[in-house]
Amino acid sequence: MHTVATFYRFTDLQDHEIWRDQLKEQCEKNDVLGIIILANEGLNATIAGPKKGVTAVLEFIGSDQRFKGLPHRECTSEDPPFNRLRIIIRPEIVTLGDKSVNPNEAVGEYVPPEKWNELINDPDLLLIDTRNDYEVQIGTFKNAINPDTQTFGQWDKYVKENLNPEKQKKVAMFCTGGIRCEKASAHMLKNGFDKVYHLQGGILNYLEKIKPEESLWEGECFVFDHRVSVLHGLEEGTCEICFGCRWPLEAEDLKSEKYEPGICCPRCADELSSKRRASLTERHKQVMLAQANNREHIGQHFESLEE
Repeated sequence: MHTVATFYRFTDLQDHEIWRDQLKEQCEKNDVLGIIILANEGLNATIAGPKKGVTAVLEFIGSDQRFKGLPHRECTSEDPPFNRLRIIIRPEIVTLGDKSVNPNEAVGEYVPPEKWNELINDPDLLLIDTRNDYEVQIGTFKNAINPDTQTFGQWDKYVKENLNPEKQKKVAMFCTGGIRCEKASAHMLKNGFDKVYHLQGGILNYLEKIKPEESLWEGECFVFDHRVSVLHGLEEGTCEICFGCRWPLEAEDLKSEKYEPGICCPRCADELSSKRRASLTERHKQVMLAQANNREHIGQHFESLEE
């Protein structure tokens, strides 16, 4: 059984290059894999490995005063969620494209999962899903607005073209783990919105703490590792991923004549170039051979961290 931990923190991390080397050493020593994003503004990560190893890495990070008491979300997976360790340095740990937006200065009001249902049932409230369109596709909260963004970098344009602080007096938002909403709410406050709320700990926190029979969540929650999606209790979902376009696939997609495992789906089948199709076909062939020989192929898992 593999322990999976997700965590982030906005903090001054000018020495992120030093952190990259230290984290690499700690993760390798403790057999921990995953994706860690570092920037001047902080850290964003999902890691997995043996329980003891993940705990050791978290304790190392928490030993720095800037990450003291760092909260994290933890669950388990029978299969390894990652097949390698990637530590990436980026300009931002979640890319908005406006470095003047600083969640350490001001963010919206945190709403715990236990009070979320009451808040979003308010008829005067505008509820927005801040995630990308492919994430919203497989699940979202009842009556939530989909901004139809492909990347978080489009958030500023969406707000300026569709929202008005004079009309939308109360706005609530949510994302997978909470990090995107930290920036989105800070951005909205900076742009004149007064009452801005966001789901504390994100959808994952809600699915972990709220019982299915009390839930206002509809569908599954997309996650950025091989599980593709999770359900209430953070149990692994039923969705798969299309390697042709990276779009999450639901049951009806898998039944389509245009679905080819490891190659394409109804969304991208007619758009794939012959070169791309040949590459995906060969990759899938190698994955199948690796599985037949009881070994893992390097390209077998979907790895990203878009939050």
